[in-house]
Amino acid sequence: MNSKWKEWWGRARSFWQERTKKQKWLAIGGIAVVLFSIGIGVFFATRTEMVPLYSNLTPQEAGQIKATLDGRGVSAEVADGGTTIKVPKEQVDALKVELAAEGIPNSGVIDYSFFGQNASFGMTDNEFNMVKLKAMQTELANLMKTIDGVEDAKVMINLPQPSVFVSDEKGEASASIVLRTKPGYQFSDEQIRALYHLVAKSVPNLSTDNIVIMNQFFEYFDLKNDSGNSTGATFASQQQIKKQIERDIQRQVQQMLGTMMGQDKVVVSVTADVDFTQEKREENLVAPVGEENDEGIAVSVQRIKETYAGSGAPPGGTAGTGTNETPGYQGASGATNGNYERTEETINNEVNKIKKQIVESPYKIRDLGIQVMVEPPDPDDPNSLTPEAVNDIQKILGTIVRTSIDKGEAQTLTDEDINSRIVVSVQKFNGKPTFTEPDPVRPAWWWYAAGAGALLLIALLLFFWLRRREDEEEDEEFVFAPPLPAEPELPEPPETEERMRRRQLERLAKEKPDEFAKLLKTWLSEE
Repeated sequence: MNSKWKEWWGRARSFWQERTKKQKWLAIGGIAVVLFSIGIGVFFATRTEMVPLYSNLTPQEAGQIKATLDGRGVSAEVADGGTTIKVPKEQVDALKVELAAEGIPNSGVIDYSFFGQNASFGMTDNEFNMVKLKAMQTELANLMKTIDGVEDAKVMINLPQPSVFVSDEKGEASASIVLRTKPGYQFSDEQIRALYHLVAKSVPNLSTDNIVIMNQFFEYFDLKNDSGNSTGATFASQQQIKKQIERDIQRQVQQMLGTMMGQDKVVVSVTADVDFTQEKREENLVAPVGEENDEGIAVSVQRIKETYAGSGAPPGGTAGTGTNETPGYQGASGATNGNYERTEETINNEVNKIKKQIVESPYKIRDLGIQVMVEPPDPDDPNSLTPEAVNDIQKILGTIVRTSIDKGEAQTLTDEDINSRIVVSVQKFNGKPTFTEPDPVRPAWWWYAAGAGALLLIALLLFFWLRRREDEEEDEEFVFAPPLPAEPELPEPPETEERMRRRQLERLAKEKPDEFAKLLKTWLSEE
């Protein structure tokens, strides 16, 4: 056995020594690659893959979960600065269910489930309010965590203390929120507005002015005004409406006077003063049913009439001046007659009760000015435009001003006020733009003829090119080529008897294959 090993070792050694230096390095490199591949495969086949069980944990939660897993003998790793717990991949699902059943991780926060779990425990009002506030803060933080871009949230709410006096004003609540956002995430204005409204609607007596939201980088998220109610947007919309009114009136005047004088003979400018005040009022009016006699419908009528007539004894008593008598009292003598009549009438009339809620339009033209420049028919002669034509233009513009201004303002305007808002200037236009005459439009048949001529030219060029190429190929075919040297003839081998027999057998095999086959069988049987 030792001799065989020595023999194999000697062969291997001699084989190795016979190789070149390059072959030796290639062999060593190949063996190293094979061994490295085997090692990598064994490592990945035998190692345990660790996956996150919980992420974004607090130090308290991570310590609680790590202690529980160590007590069960489960291998666990702490990663991401103590915020992530990793366990073997095949155990992650089972561990999540088992730890959730045991209430792990327990972050120590109080939510609304606390009241259901501890309903039997008695507590004071102050303790109940503290637990309720803590539960509100926790639930609000959990709602914010569901928003995209928010990893964690801390909420602090300050509720006003209730007062025992009714006359005291109720205090306002406030809230401070710190968000831990994803790095580089940009919140849109709609998302910030949603955060503010989420907090304001979750806490009673809390307005958006008393809410402060910031992230872990001390960047504040301020609530911007609604684009429809902001001052800048309101001013921009009002200016746009004002320009639209001026542009509409300008186009109307330009079209009308341009038709009469020529479009290049009239320039119009319009300035308008628009009232954007919106008025909302409520009117409660009472009017009679019958407008002719100002009477209403009698709903109920009550008439009372009393009469009395008769005679009676005079008043008793004797006139005197004693201590018990009235001084200067005149006594009556004889019998008295009297008549009494009383008439009373009560009528309840029904009237019309009119209730109006009036919202007046905020777009009213309070003032309007129109400036018109007209070029006379003869630019060098201003008198070529007659005064009658200028008067007609002023009347047209006056009608437009009177009908465009608000009716309440227009009723107080006189003809002088209307004329003061109109300016008609007659003069030559020195800065009139000049327009170049466009090229005459060629008829359609000209374009078709040009296209046909171009195609014909291309076809002729292609024909002459092919014809020239064919001529060049024919010239190449007739080019004189020197004759090739003849190959030297080899001497034929001398005719022998064996070659003659061979030719005879080949001729026999071609002409008479049956006889050739019989001859072969005969030769084979003789041998």
